[in-house]
Amino acid sequence: MARGSRTALLRARRERAHKTVHRLRTGLRRSAVDYFRGGGSEWLAFLALFLTVPVFTGATVVWPAWCPPEALVLPLVAGGLLLRPASLLGLYAIAATALVLETALIEARDVSPDPVRPGSILVVAAVALIGLLIAQFRSRVGVPWRRGGTMLFDLRERIRAQSALPPLPKGWHREMSLRPAGGQSFSGDFVVAARTGPEGRTLEVVLTDVSGKGMDAASRSLLLSGAFGGLLGSLPPHQFLPAANGYLLRQSWDEGFATSIHLVLDLDTGDYELISAGHLPGVQLSAGTGRWQEIAAEGPLLGVYDGAEFHPAKGTLRRGDVLMLFTDGLVERSDRDLSDGIDRLTGEADRYVTTGFRGAAWHLIEAVAKDVNDDRALLLISRE
Repeated sequence: MARGSRTALLRARRERAHKTVHRLRTGLRRSAVDYFRGGGSEWLAFLALFLTVPVFTGATVVWPAWCPPEALVLPLVAGGLLLRPASLLGLYAIAATALVLETALIEARDVSPDPVRPGSILVVAAVALIGLLIAQFRSRVGVPWRRGGTMLFDLRERIRAQSALPPLPKGWHREMSLRPAGGQSFSGDFVVAARTGPEGRTLEVVLTDVSGKGMDAASRSLLLSGAFGGLLGSLPPHQFLPAANGYLLRQSWDEGFATSIHLVLDLDTGDYELISAGHLPGVQLSAGTGRWQEIAAEGPLLGVYDGAEFHPAKGTLRRGDVLMLFTDGLVERSDRDLSDGIDRLTGEADRYVTTGFRGAAWHLIEAVAKDVNDDRALLLISRE
Protein backbone atom coordinates (compact mmCIF):
# COMPACT_ATOMS: atom_id res chain seq x y z
CA MET A 1 0.00 0.00 0.00
CA ALA A 2 2.81 2.40 0.87
CA ARG A 3 4.58 1.65 -2.38
CA GLY A 4 1.33 2.20 -4.32
CA SER A 5 0.75 5.50 -2.52
CA ARG A 6 4.23 6.71 -3.40
CA THR A 7 3.72 5.70 -7.04
CA ALA A 8 0.42 7.57 -7.20
CA LEU A 9 2.02 10.60 -5.55
CA LEU A 10 4.89 10.62 -8.03
CA ARG A 11 2.45 10.26 -10.92
CA ALA A 12 0.39 13.19 -9.63
CA ARG A 13 3.52 15.34 -9.28
CA ARG A 14 4.62 14.48 -12.81
CA GLU A 15 1.18 15.40 -14.15
CA ARG A 16 1.25 18.73 -12.29
CA ALA A 17 4.75 19.45 -13.59
CA HIS A 18 3.67 18.55 -17.10
CA LYS A 19 0.66 20.88 -16.86
CA THR A 20 2.86 23.69 -15.52
CA VAL A 21 5.34 23.29 -18.37
CA HIS A 22 2.48 23.18 -20.87
CA ARG A 23 0.98 26.40 -19.48
CA LEU A 24 4.37 28.14 -19.60
CA ARG A 25 5.00 26.98 -23.14
CA THR A 26 1.53 28.05 -24.27
CA GLY A 27 1.89 31.45 -22.59
CA LEU A 28 5.29 32.00 -24.18
CA ARG A 29 3.99 31.06 -27.61
CA ARG A 30 1.00 33.39 -27.26
CA SER A 31 3.27 36.22 -26.14
CA ALA A 32 5.51 35.65 -29.15
CA VAL A 33 2.52 35.65 -31.50
CA ASP A 34 1.13 38.83 -29.92
CA TYR A 35 4.52 40.50 -30.28
CA PHE A 36 4.83 39.44 -33.90
CA ARG A 37 1.34 40.81 -34.64
CA GLY A 38 2.23 44.12 -33.06
CA GLY A 39 0.38 43.72 -29.78
CA GLY A 40 3.38 43.24 -27.53
CA SER A 41 5.50 45.80 -25.73
CA GLU A 42 8.67 47.08 -27.40
CA TRP A 43 10.67 47.09 -24.16
CA LEU A 44 11.75 43.51 -24.71
CA ALA A 45 13.14 44.41 -28.13
CA PHE A 46 14.78 47.55 -26.76
CA LEU A 47 16.45 45.58 -23.96
CA ALA A 48 17.70 42.91 -26.34
CA LEU A 49 19.15 45.48 -28.74
CA PHE A 50 20.64 47.46 -25.84
CA LEU A 51 22.52 44.36 -24.66
CA THR A 52 23.90 43.66 -28.14
CA VAL A 53 25.65 47.05 -28.27
CA PRO A 54 28.22 46.33 -25.49
CA VAL A 55 28.70 42.82 -26.92
CA PHE A 56 29.67 44.25 -30.32
CA THR A 57 31.76 46.96 -28.67
CA GLY A 58 33.77 44.46 -26.64
CA ALA A 59 34.21 42.18 -29.66
CA THR A 60 35.49 45.12 -31.75
CA VAL A 61 38.04 46.07 -29.09
CA VAL A 62 39.28 42.48 -28.61
CA TRP A 63 38.95 41.10 -32.17
CA PRO A 64 38.79 44.09 -34.54
CA ALA A 65 39.61 41.90 -37.53
CA TRP A 66 36.55 39.72 -36.96
CA CYS A 67 34.13 42.31 -35.59
CA PRO A 68 34.65 45.71 -37.27
CA PRO A 69 33.03 48.89 -35.92
CA GLU A 70 30.43 48.69 -38.69
CA ALA A 71 28.88 45.74 -36.82
CA LEU A 72 26.95 48.31 -34.78
CA VAL A 73 24.66 48.80 -37.78
CA LEU A 74 23.01 45.43 -37.01
CA PRO A 75 21.18 46.56 -33.85
CA LEU A 76 20.48 49.91 -35.52
CA VAL A 77 18.76 48.25 -38.49
CA ALA A 78 16.76 45.99 -36.17
CA GLY A 79 15.84 49.01 -34.06
CA GLY A 80 14.56 50.86 -37.13
CA LEU A 81 12.17 47.96 -37.76
CA LEU A 82 11.14 47.23 -34.19
CA LEU A 83 11.21 50.45 -32.15
CA ARG A 84 9.33 53.72 -32.09
CA PRO A 85 11.30 56.87 -32.94
CA ALA A 86 11.69 57.94 -29.28
CA SER A 87 13.10 54.56 -28.21
CA LEU A 88 15.21 54.41 -31.35
CA LEU A 89 16.88 57.72 -30.50
CA GLY A 90 17.80 56.25 -27.11
CA LEU A 91 19.38 53.26 -28.84
CA TYR A 92 21.29 55.62 -31.14
CA ALA A 93 22.66 57.51 -28.15
CA ILE A 94 23.89 54.23 -26.67
CA ALA A 95 25.47 53.21 -29.99
CA ALA A 96 27.19 56.61 -30.37
CA THR A 97 28.61 56.30 -26.84
CA ALA A 98 29.81 52.79 -27.67
CA LEU A 99 31.50 54.04 -30.84
CA VAL A 100 33.34 56.77 -28.92
CA LEU A 101 34.34 54.22 -26.29
CA GLU A 102 35.66 51.87 -28.97
CA THR A 103 37.82 54.64 -30.39
CA ALA A 104 39.27 55.55 -26.99
CA LEU A 105 40.02 51.92 -26.00
CA ILE A 106 41.60 51.07 -29.35
CA GLU A 107 43.76 54.19 -29.27
CA ALA A 108 44.85 53.32 -25.73
CA ARG A 109 45.97 49.91 -26.96
CA ASP A 110 47.78 51.51 -29.92
CA VAL A 111 46.28 49.04 -32.40
CA SER A 112 47.60 49.46 -35.94
CA PRO A 113 45.88 50.04 -38.25
CA ASP A 114 43.06 51.81 -36.42
CA PRO A 115 39.78 49.98 -37.28
CA VAL A 116 37.63 52.99 -36.31
CA ARG A 117 38.05 55.22 -39.34
CA PRO A 118 35.97 58.19 -40.54
CA GLY A 119 34.38 55.90 -43.15
CA SER A 120 33.22 53.53 -40.41
CA ILE A 121 31.57 56.39 -38.53
CA LEU A 122 29.86 57.61 -41.73
CA VAL A 123 28.50 54.11 -42.47
CA VAL A 124 27.00 53.78 -38.97
CA ALA A 125 25.55 57.30 -39.16
CA ALA A 126 24.00 56.67 -42.60
CA VAL A 127 22.36 53.43 -41.45
CA ALA A 128 21.08 55.19 -38.33
CA LEU A 129 19.50 57.92 -40.46
CA ILE A 130 17.79 55.37 -42.70
CA GLY A 131 16.48 53.48 -39.66
CA LEU A 132 15.09 56.70 -38.18
CA LEU A 133 13.27 57.52 -41.43
CA ILE A 134 11.74 54.04 -41.48
CA ALA A 135 10.63 54.35 -37.86
CA GLN A 136 9.09 57.78 -38.48
CA PHE A 137 7.19 56.44 -41.49
CA ARG A 138 5.81 53.56 -39.43
CA SER A 139 4.89 55.98 -36.66
CA ARG A 140 3.02 58.19 -39.11
CA VAL A 141 1.12 55.20 -40.52
CA GLY A 142 0.37 54.07 -36.99
CA VAL A 143 0.99 50.37 -37.66
CA PRO A 144 3.99 48.41 -36.35
CA TRP A 145 5.94 46.61 -39.05
CA ARG A 146 4.99 43.26 -37.55
CA ARG A 147 1.28 44.10 -37.64
CA GLY A 148 1.46 45.73 -41.07
CA GLY A 149 2.20 42.48 -42.88
CA THR A 150 -0.46 40.66 -40.89
CA MET A 151 -3.05 43.30 -41.75
CA LEU A 152 -2.32 42.95 -45.47
CA PHE A 153 -2.59 39.18 -45.16
CA ASP A 154 -5.94 39.51 -43.35
CA LEU A 155 -7.22 41.93 -45.99
CA ARG A 156 -6.25 39.56 -48.77
CA GLU A 157 -8.02 36.64 -47.11
CA ARG A 158 -11.14 38.73 -46.45
CA ILE A 159 -11.27 39.76 -50.10
CA ARG A 160 -10.97 36.13 -51.17
CA ALA A 161 -13.74 35.12 -48.77
CA GLN A 162 -15.97 37.92 -50.03
CA SER A 163 -15.28 36.95 -53.64
CA ALA A 164 -16.22 33.33 -53.03
CA LEU A 165 -19.27 32.29 -55.01
CA PRO A 166 -22.10 30.81 -52.94
CA PRO A 167 -22.99 27.13 -53.42
CA LEU A 168 -25.62 26.45 -56.06
CA PRO A 169 -28.35 23.82 -56.26
CA LYS A 170 -27.78 20.50 -57.93
CA GLY A 171 -27.45 20.83 -61.66
CA TRP A 172 -25.53 24.11 -61.55
CA HIS A 173 -21.78 24.68 -61.60
CA ARG A 174 -19.92 27.92 -60.92
CA GLU A 175 -16.28 28.86 -60.63
CA MET A 176 -14.19 31.99 -60.55
CA SER A 177 -10.52 32.60 -61.30
CA LEU A 178 -8.72 35.86 -60.55
CA ARG A 179 -5.14 36.64 -61.55
CA PRO A 180 -3.66 40.02 -60.46
CA ALA A 181 -1.11 41.80 -62.62
CA GLY A 182 2.53 40.94 -61.98
CA GLY A 183 1.70 38.02 -59.69
CA GLN A 184 0.70 40.34 -56.84
CA SER A 185 -1.80 39.52 -54.12
CA PHE A 186 -4.17 42.44 -54.74
CA SER A 187 -6.09 43.15 -57.89
CA GLY A 188 -8.18 45.86 -59.46
CA ASP A 189 -10.70 43.17 -60.47
CA PHE A 190 -13.06 41.77 -57.88
CA VAL A 191 -16.29 39.81 -57.54
CA VAL A 192 -19.12 40.02 -55.03
CA ALA A 193 -21.91 37.44 -55.05
CA ALA A 194 -24.96 36.46 -53.03
CA ARG A 195 -28.05 34.26 -53.12
CA THR A 196 -31.09 36.55 -52.89
CA GLY A 197 -34.84 36.42 -53.27
CA PRO A 198 -37.27 33.92 -51.71
CA GLU A 199 -35.34 30.93 -50.35
CA GLY A 200 -32.24 32.17 -52.16
CA ARG A 201 -33.50 31.10 -55.56
CA THR A 202 -31.76 34.00 -57.30
CA LEU A 203 -28.01 34.26 -57.81
CA GLU A 204 -26.59 37.76 -58.08
CA VAL A 205 -22.97 38.20 -59.12
CA VAL A 206 -21.15 41.47 -59.78
CA LEU A 207 -17.83 41.45 -61.64
CA THR A 208 -16.01 44.80 -61.46
CA ASP A 209 -12.86 46.14 -63.09
CA VAL A 210 -11.47 49.23 -61.34
CA SER A 211 -9.45 51.72 -63.40
CA GLY A 212 -5.72 51.07 -63.16
CA LYS A 213 -4.12 47.73 -62.43
CA GLY A 214 -2.27 45.83 -59.74
CA MET A 215 -1.38 47.77 -56.59
CA ASP A 216 -2.37 51.08 -58.22
CA ALA A 217 -6.00 49.95 -58.22
CA ALA A 218 -5.81 47.79 -55.10
CA SER A 219 -6.81 50.49 -52.59
CA ARG A 220 -9.88 51.50 -54.63
CA SER A 221 -10.73 47.86 -55.19
CA LEU A 222 -10.62 47.18 -51.43
CA LEU A 223 -13.01 50.03 -50.72
CA LEU A 224 -15.40 49.25 -53.56
CA SER A 225 -15.59 45.52 -52.87
CA GLY A 226 -16.77 46.21 -49.33
CA ALA A 227 -19.29 48.82 -50.47
CA PHE A 228 -20.63 46.69 -53.33
CA GLY A 229 -20.88 43.66 -51.06
CA GLY A 230 -23.07 45.70 -48.70
CA LEU A 231 -25.29 46.96 -51.54
CA LEU A 232 -25.75 43.57 -53.20
CA GLY A 233 -28.94 41.96 -51.94
CA SER A 234 -29.94 45.06 -50.00
CA LEU A 235 -31.41 46.70 -53.12
CA PRO A 236 -33.57 45.42 -55.98
CA PRO A 237 -31.31 44.23 -58.82
CA HIS A 238 -32.10 47.17 -61.13
CA GLN A 239 -31.13 49.66 -58.42
CA PHE A 240 -27.71 48.18 -57.69
CA LEU A 241 -25.66 49.82 -60.47
CA PRO A 242 -27.28 53.27 -60.03
CA ALA A 243 -26.44 53.10 -56.32
CA ALA A 244 -22.88 51.95 -57.10
CA ASN A 245 -22.52 54.79 -59.61
CA GLY A 246 -23.60 57.33 -57.00
CA TYR A 247 -21.14 55.87 -54.50
CA LEU A 248 -18.20 56.30 -56.90
CA LEU A 249 -19.23 59.86 -57.73
CA ARG A 250 -19.20 60.77 -54.04
CA GLN A 251 -15.58 59.60 -53.71
CA SER A 252 -14.35 62.35 -56.10
CA TRP A 253 -11.34 60.26 -57.15
CA ASP A 254 -9.05 61.62 -59.87
CA GLU A 255 -9.08 58.21 -61.56
CA GLY A 256 -12.27 56.86 -60.10
CA PHE A 257 -14.20 55.15 -62.86
CA ALA A 258 -14.89 51.43 -63.07
CA THR A 259 -16.65 48.96 -65.32
CA SER A 260 -19.04 46.45 -63.86
CA ILE A 261 -21.43 43.73 -64.98
CA HIS A 262 -24.27 42.46 -62.83
CA LEU A 263 -25.72 38.99 -63.39
CA VAL A 264 -29.17 38.19 -61.99
CA LEU A 265 -29.88 34.48 -62.50
CA ASP A 266 -33.06 32.58 -61.63
CA LEU A 267 -31.84 29.18 -60.46
CA ASP A 268 -35.24 27.55 -61.06
CA THR A 269 -35.87 28.57 -64.66
CA GLY A 270 -32.38 29.55 -65.86
CA ASP A 271 -33.63 32.97 -66.97
CA TYR A 272 -31.11 35.74 -66.38
CA GLU A 273 -30.46 39.43 -66.87
CA LEU A 274 -27.10 41.05 -67.54
CA ILE A 275 -26.86 44.69 -66.49
CA SER A 276 -23.66 46.35 -67.65
CA ALA A 277 -21.83 49.55 -66.72
CA GLY A 278 -19.41 49.94 -69.61
CA HIS A 279 -18.24 46.36 -69.21
CA LEU A 280 -17.36 43.82 -71.88
CA PRO A 281 -20.22 41.60 -73.07
CA GLY A 282 -20.69 38.13 -71.69
CA VAL A 283 -20.57 35.08 -73.95
CA GLN A 284 -23.00 32.16 -73.81
CA LEU A 285 -22.55 28.70 -75.25
CA SER A 286 -25.78 27.19 -76.54
CA ALA A 287 -25.73 23.42 -76.13
CA GLY A 288 -28.31 23.07 -78.91
CA THR A 289 -26.21 24.77 -81.61
CA GLY A 290 -22.70 24.47 -80.13
CA ARG A 291 -22.06 28.14 -80.84
CA TRP A 292 -21.00 31.03 -78.65
CA GLN A 293 -23.13 34.18 -78.61
CA GLU A 294 -22.23 37.58 -77.16
CA ILE A 295 -24.70 38.93 -74.62
CA ALA A 296 -24.22 42.70 -74.59
CA ALA A 297 -26.05 45.14 -72.33
CA GLU A 298 -25.95 48.94 -72.53
CA GLY A 299 -24.78 51.27 -69.81
CA PRO A 300 -22.11 53.92 -69.11
CA LEU A 301 -19.03 53.57 -66.93
CA LEU A 302 -19.47 53.83 -63.18
CA GLY A 303 -18.35 57.11 -61.64
CA VAL A 304 -18.57 59.26 -64.79
CA TYR A 305 -21.84 61.19 -64.45
CA ASP A 306 -24.93 61.24 -62.28
CA GLY A 307 -28.30 59.91 -63.39
CA ALA A 308 -26.85 57.14 -65.56
CA GLU A 309 -29.29 54.55 -66.88
CA PHE A 310 -28.49 50.88 -67.33
CA HIS A 311 -30.49 48.68 -69.71
CA PRO A 312 -30.35 44.91 -69.17
CA ALA A 313 -29.89 42.16 -71.70
CA LYS A 314 -31.94 39.00 -71.12
CA GLY A 315 -31.28 35.38 -71.80
CA THR A 316 -31.83 31.82 -70.60
CA LEU A 317 -29.39 29.12 -69.56
CA ARG A 318 -30.74 25.75 -70.65
CA ARG A 319 -29.33 22.29 -69.96
CA GLY A 320 -25.71 22.18 -71.12
CA ASP A 321 -25.42 25.95 -71.64
CA VAL A 322 -22.44 27.92 -70.31
CA LEU A 323 -22.13 31.62 -69.51
CA MET A 324 -18.74 33.36 -69.17
CA LEU A 325 -18.08 36.85 -67.82
CA PHE A 326 -14.57 38.33 -67.89
CA THR A 327 -12.53 41.51 -67.63
CA ASP A 328 -10.59 43.24 -70.40
CA GLY A 329 -7.19 41.95 -69.23
CA LEU A 330 -8.20 38.51 -70.47
CA VAL A 331 -9.08 39.43 -74.06
CA GLU A 332 -7.89 42.96 -74.85
CA ARG A 333 -4.52 43.72 -76.47
CA SER A 334 -3.10 46.79 -78.12
CA ASP A 335 -2.10 44.81 -81.24
CA ARG A 336 -5.44 43.13 -81.94
CA ASP A 337 -9.17 43.78 -81.99
CA LEU A 338 -11.32 43.00 -78.98
CA SER A 339 -13.39 40.58 -81.05
CA ASP A 340 -10.24 38.58 -81.85
CA GLY A 341 -9.51 38.23 -78.15
CA ILE A 342 -13.05 37.01 -77.44
CA ASP A 343 -12.82 34.55 -80.33
CA ARG A 344 -9.59 33.15 -78.93
CA LEU A 345 -11.19 32.73 -75.50
CA THR A 346 -14.23 30.93 -76.87
CA GLY A 347 -12.00 28.81 -79.10
CA GLU A 348 -10.05 27.62 -76.08
CA ALA A 349 -13.31 27.04 -74.19
CA ASP A 350 -14.56 24.74 -76.96
CA ARG A 351 -12.05 22.15 -75.77
CA TYR A 352 -14.08 21.68 -72.58
CA VAL A 353 -17.46 21.14 -74.24
CA THR A 354 -17.14 17.35 -74.30
CA THR A 355 -15.32 16.91 -70.97
CA GLY A 356 -17.19 19.50 -68.91
CA PHE A 357 -16.17 22.91 -67.57
CA ARG A 358 -15.16 21.94 -64.04
CA GLY A 359 -11.76 23.52 -63.35
CA ALA A 360 -11.79 25.28 -66.72
CA ALA A 361 -11.62 28.90 -65.50
CA TRP A 362 -8.03 28.73 -64.27
CA HIS A 363 -6.85 26.81 -67.33
CA LEU A 364 -8.53 29.26 -69.71
CA ILE A 365 -6.64 32.18 -68.17
CA GLU A 366 -3.42 30.17 -68.43
CA ALA A 367 -4.08 29.42 -72.08
CA VAL A 368 -5.28 32.85 -73.19
CA ALA A 369 -3.50 35.40 -70.98
CA LYS A 370 -0.81 33.72 -68.90
CA ASP A 371 1.94 36.37 -69.07
CA VAL A 372 -0.19 39.49 -69.47
CA ASN A 373 0.75 42.42 -67.23
CA ASP A 374 -2.87 43.22 -66.37
CA ASP A 375 -5.51 42.03 -63.94
CA ARG A 376 -7.53 39.12 -65.31
CA ALA A 377 -10.76 37.65 -64.03
CA LEU A 378 -13.05 34.97 -65.44
CA LEU A 379 -16.44 33.90 -64.08
CA LEU A 380 -17.97 30.72 -65.46
CA ILE A 381 -21.50 29.42 -64.78
CA SER A 382 -22.87 26.26 -66.44
CA ARG A 383 -26.12 24.36 -66.23
CA GLU A 384 -25.25 20.70 -66.24
